[in-house]
Amino acid sequence: MEKANVMESGILWREEVQWVHDNEYPDVELSHMYADNGAMQLVRNPRQFDVIVTDNLFGDILSDAAAMLTGSLGMLPSASLGAPMANGRPKALYEPVHGSAPDIAGQGKANPIACILSFAMALRYSFGEGQAADDLEAAVEKVLADGVRTADLMGPEGGSPVSTSQMGDKIVAALAAS
Repeated sequence: MEKANVMESGILWREEVQWVHDNEYPDVELSHMYADNGAMQLVRNPRQFDVIVTDNLFGDILSDAAAMLTGSLGMLPSASLGAPMANGRPKALYEPVHGSAPDIAGQGKANPIACILSFAMALRYSFGEGQAADDLEAAVEKVLADGVRTADLMGPEGGSPVSTSQMGDKIVAALAAS
């Protein structure tokens, strides 16, 4: 996704993505979309996307829009995967989509799930520990299915939100019980 219709950088992005596709991944389906339409499509029908390739600016905007499909920015892990190293695994950076949330630092309000799921991605892609990643993801799913919520996930029915550390403790307990 880019804005090749109004930005020269979007034209370059589209050309480079097309070149990489044609020369390195011709077996992967590729379609181009303007980022504003992509945002609308993401909200309208998110299942149509497997992977979205875009630059940092549009990625930041689109990930925030996508976050609301899950209920909160605190739910979204991310991975920036680079070229494979000698061991065959990619150079990588894993982080929550939301960043560090300095405005709520030290208050016990942050949802740790995106950070935990980012670690699960690291287990899978950088450390070759797919089963451990599956187990960690299942523990998160179990805790959420049990109705445990941080403040950012509280619905209109109310309830008592758990703190950052309480959510982490619940996930550790679910992992240990599996």
